[in-house]
Amino acid sequence: MTGMSKLTGPLILALLPLAVALATDNPDPAATRGPGLLQPFKQSLKTALQQGLAEGPVAAIDACRVEAPELAARLSRDGVRMGRASHRLRNAANRGPAWVTPLLERYSTEPAQAESVIISLGTERAGYVEPIYLQTQCLACHGKSLAPAVATQLQALYPNDQATGFEAGEFRGVFWVEFPLDP
Repeated sequence: MTGMSKLTGPLILALLPLAVALATDNPDPAATRGPGLLQPFKQSLKTALQQGLAEGPVAAIDACRVEAPELAARLSRDGVRMGRASHRLRNAANRGPAWVTPLLERYSTEPAQAESVIISLGTERAGYVEPIYLQTQCLACHGKSLAPAVATQLQALYPNDQATGFEAGEFRGVFWVEFPLDP
């Protein structure tokens, strides 16, 4: 039995109350709070990346490297923490919290099963993840064929980079947020 198989049962049991709440007229507040907390992060990151790409892919690397962590830090307040994580990291600082790891493992081996999910993190906290799928514009820095200037910059910044070789539409990682159940 693999580690994932051992986690699947508890994970399903942890999600069951939230799934039941989503199916009723009284949805669990965590079901809407997680996506709402992530929205400003995702939108701001998208804007920063588009601006970086407008200047060229090397500038987009800096948008991802510098602005994404700053955005996550700025929006992580009042008991809320958020970020991005992947099964194939470019930057080791983007390793997600322990509760995200089993989801990344499952989604990377079963990408068709990747879905947004809420996880109970005890009686007072919850976590939420949304899968990230590679967009066409992301291929400049994450694709199979990189421009020489991009490859050189990535090698200089991330000598242990594992985040290349992707194709458009492929599972890339997750956005995650954890938060107190009582805001």
